[in-house]
Amino acid sequence: MDLQGYELSILEGALLTIQVALLSLFLAVVLGMLGALAKLSPYRIARYIATLYTTVIRGIPDLVLMMLIFFGGQILVNNGLHYINESLNQWFASQDPSHVWVPYVPDYIDVSPFIAGVITIGFIFGAYMAETFRGAIMAVDSGELEAGKAYGMSPFLSFRRILLPQMIRHALPGFGNNWLVLLKTTALVSIIGLDDMVRVSTLAAGSTKMPFTFYMAVALIFLLFTAISTGLLKVVERKFSIHTR
Repeated sequence: MDLQGYELSILEGALLTIQVALLSLFLAVVLGMLGALAKLSPYRIARYIATLYTTVIRGIPDLVLMMLIFFGGQILVNNGLHYINESLNQWFASQDPSHVWVPYVPDYIDVSPFIAGVITIGFIFGAYMAETFRGAIMAVDSGELEAGKAYGMSPFLSFRRILLPQMIRHALPGFGNNWLVLLKTTALVSIIGLDDMVRVSTLAAGSTKMPFTFYMAVALIFLLFTAISTGLLKVVERKFSIHTR
């Protein structure tokens, strides 16, 4: 496949895609676990916030969320900075009108497409992970947790030795599906200007008038990532299901 000298650029874009995917996955797992625990919490406000989060996120298309967070996030951040600057100016002027010294606060922050992409994708898939983890936690026999408590285990020890290993086993199929979808969703970061392999391929296709060649290359790379991920997930599933066979 002749890529007209764009091979290195596409490989660099593929590496950036993996970075976005892995960091987004980490954020999604953290948010998902917090969301799952909140949904199972005895506190009504925690359950309400978690339910609102998962309902809203799963009800809005990923592309729309990407645009909202990237462009809307910049507006919110910079409006907040403008308000802070004005407030500091007024406060210091009222304290010492003759000699006003105000600490430096930037007037404008340009949100990085990389950071915006990671936050958006992690935020989106945190909602899906929350449902996956909630179902996995509920699948664990509560009697085992009660037995651990009766045995004298602390809540943390019961979580680490009883709940977590079984929860992982129940969550792996859903976790794997979420990861594969998340991996493909990283293609959306190209629309906010991040030079991932999709954006690089789009620019190369426009320059060389060879769209099929470059998009086929991207498709094959995504397929390779998916095949490797599937193989690793199968290994992990076998490891956590040994004691059940």
